[in-house]
Amino acid sequence: MLNLMQAVRPINTFGMPVKILGASIHEIQLKTRMPFKYGIATMTEVPMVFVRLEVDVGGSIATGTSSDLLPPKWFTKVPDDPLEKEIADMLGVIRQALGQALGQTGNSAFELWHSIYKAQSYWAEKNQVPALLAHFGTSLVERALIEATCRGSSQALGQALVNGTLGFDPGKIHPQLSGQTVSSLLPSIPLASVQARHTVGLGDPLEVSQISEEERIDDTLPQALGECIETYGLRHFKIKINGDIDWDLGRLRNVASCIEKHAASNFAFSLDGNEQFQSITAFRHHWEKLRAEPELNSFFDHLLFIEQPLHRDVALNDSLKTQFDQWDNRPAVIIDESDATLESLPQALAIGYAGTSHKNCKGIFKGIANACLLENCRRDGMGVVMSGEDLCNVGPIAVIQDLAVCALLGIESVERNGHHYMAGLSQFPRRTQEQILESHEGLYHPSERGWPTLAIHQGEIDLRSINGQPFGTGFELDLGVFKEIPLTEG
Repeated sequence: MLNLMQAVRPINTFGMPVKILGASIHEIQLKTRMPFKYGIATMTEVPMVFVRLEVDVGGSIATGTSSDLLPPKWFTKVPDDPLEKEIADMLGVIRQALGQALGQTGNSAFELWHSIYKAQSYWAEKNQVPALLAHFGTSLVERALIEATCRGSSQALGQALVNGTLGFDPGKIHPQLSGQTVSSLLPSIPLASVQARHTVGLGDPLEVSQISEEERIDDTLPQALGECIETYGLRHFKIKINGDIDWDLGRLRNVASCIEKHAASNFAFSLDGNEQFQSITAFRHHWEKLRAEPELNSFFDHLLFIEQPLHRDVALNDSLKTQFDQWDNRPAVIIDESDATLESLPQALAIGYAGTSHKNCKGIFKGIANACLLENCRRDGMGVVMSGEDLCNVGPIAVIQDLAVCALLGIESVERNGHHYMAGLSQFPRRTQEQILESHEGLYHPSERGWPTLAIHQGEIDLRSINGQPFGTGFELDLGVFKEIPLTEG
């Protein structure tokens, strides 16, 4: 295992040159163990893709792999689009980003990523592709490039970031950070563990008594919220609302009752607005009705922040600043889906939002730069938030790389839901399962039936096996067991 950030050496100050030599895309189809209802979508099955790059890193050849699910109705929230079109659109932006990347060189991974990002942005604007969707493709290339650079230089992510191997400069993304270093703005060492903030989906059962015999899942993992709290020792939660005041009040009463019954008294939760509102004023009225409910009075004392209550089409309108300014003593409200470009967070802060989320699918270097910007704001006395959110991430790659970045950024409460809606790595080949268990004891453990599942103890996820590896993974995934997808359509 590689040394951690405290062992950083001041080498490669100006980055390590990289050239992308080759690429491939692979796919596996997964089914959820229970329906995941979020926003306007309900996920029951979903493809997972893997992107592998072959990279010349300072004269040595290294590979890097990235992965993500292709989740419906998240990158674009168009109710009438069929699933097949959404999947094709997501694969299309991945192929486009790879087309921008193949054969390209840079003095560092950061420089090359920036070039790919700009090319993808130009293509997206020309073809009217939403930025959030377009840069999903960019992020998969970026993640694989970062892992290859870390593997090629035999360094952990934190080392390669701080000592300059990756060539990262926060001022190139946020000019107000010009002259500041990432080491002066981020924690000195990555977190050894994080709180698993458990997603309470819109349709999730809360107590075992609510689950019929036909709906009961026979895979040895907990299903109802109360079971999950007791099995994993959960203390942090993410609760989704749907914008209907009567429904939300009833749901929150029931969720609060379940959490207060099963969890320790020091629990905390975030509220996901699911883009259900068209103005801050409209959301404020909804929020004040929720806060006025006597049964929820003490429950709301445990609120961490509220995530993306406004639809992405209106969430960054400058006119919202007046509505924010008129709302004294408002809770911390952050953006998530609206964090689509490099300019989104500064724009949101100027309007009145308190911060943003980090998801690897929105970009690694962008997320690191955003964390640096928010830390700079804290030092100026602002109360700001960077949360860790999920996209139903699961292993063997996606969840590990996401946790590696959250650890680096010092995000202590991280939404995790992939282990809840998927039965661990039961759907993956045995060799993949073995690689995870061999490389990440403490992060994964065998379920009662032998397949790996995420280990959560007293509500925490142990990250020590992640932090010392090149971008967390620590092994080269055998992609030969997965279906290969052509790099070009047709």
